[in-house]
Amino acid sequence: MAVRVLVVEDSLQARQMIRTIVQTRDWTICGEAENGWAGISQFEKLKPDVVIVDFTMPGINGIETARRMSTLDPDVPLILFTLFDVEQLKTAARAAGFCATVSKMHAWDLVGAIESAVSHVNAHHKPIR
Repeated sequence: MAVRVLVVEDSLQARQMIRTIVQTRDWTICGEAENGWAGISQFEKLKPDVVIVDFTMPGINGIETARRMSTLDPDVPLILFTLFDVEQLKTAARAAGFCATVSKMHAWDLVGAIESAVSHVNAHHKPIR
């Protein structure tokens, strides 16, 4: 199944890393945004299946970005991707609407997080767009 992934990340190198990881599966990057505001706009326009969001970005951070995206469509899985201590962010991330938190130090864990998010959506009979 071709999962459409939106990447909201200010670092070009991190976006390239995510692109490499996503392309190892039958998934596609449907859009990229360099900050939270642009990410929210892309989210509304592209209607992705999964969104990967950085924590620290110019403008608004990943937590606020997720809150706004979750308000627009709470059924789209959001994955926080960060260099910050994942354990310390989990509570705030869950409250903001993230279904998973992945450390950039373990970037390949994104594969499992995306697979889990897609499986959860499919299990609840919410079709991937």
